[in-house]
Amino acid sequence: MIIRKFVVGPLQENCYVVGDMKARQAIVIDPGDEPDRIVDELKDHGLDAHAVILTHAHFDHVGAAGDIKKATGAKILMHREDLESYNLAKEQAFFWGYDMDDLPQPDGFVDEGDEIKAGSLSFRVMHTPGHSKGGLCLYGEGIVFTGDTLFQGSVGRTDFPGGSIEELKKSFQRLLSLPEDTTVYSGHGPETTIGKEKKENFFMGEL
Repeated sequence: MIIRKFVVGPLQENCYVVGDMKARQAIVIDPGDEPDRIVDELKDHGLDAHAVILTHAHFDHVGAAGDIKKATGAKILMHREDLESYNLAKEQAFFWGYDMDDLPQPDGFVDEGDEIKAGSLSFRVMHTPGHSKGGLCLYGEGIVFTGDTLFQGSVGRTDFPGGSIEELKKSFQRLLSLPEDTTVYSGHGPETTIGKEKKENFFMGEL
């Protein structure tokens, strides 16, 4: 397994390329910006990206999805509950003072329990609302991609449209039920582990 993290865009969002080097298959998670860097990485490793997975649809996580699809043919997949946010992503970017290209419509929707595969790698979709209605995480292979649900020492905001502190508490508790040695790759900031977050995350005091 290969995992490459790209810190992209004005909000320093984490995009991930996850691939099976033997099968030469990959997925791209949350391509928020700088598509050329991401496509070059795929080419450098001879990886065929068949899917772009969006953990949620805020503009800083989806801005380059169309470019990645155009360059690779990958399907854009997300949770249906975030479709409204996805369709408003360009408007959201403008509100924050940034420009963004129009996005193609997603190619499909995923939900709780679905499997996302890249060669022999398999990740289970966890629907984790709170930061957004359609927030999701990908768990498998001893790791979890948490988008903006869980960060090192923190959690995602709930003051955007579709956010809910009560839903975030439930999603946070679900993630903390994963094995403590699970490595967490979040939407912003450095990697951590579930065990470390159970001990150090400030949000533990909110439960």
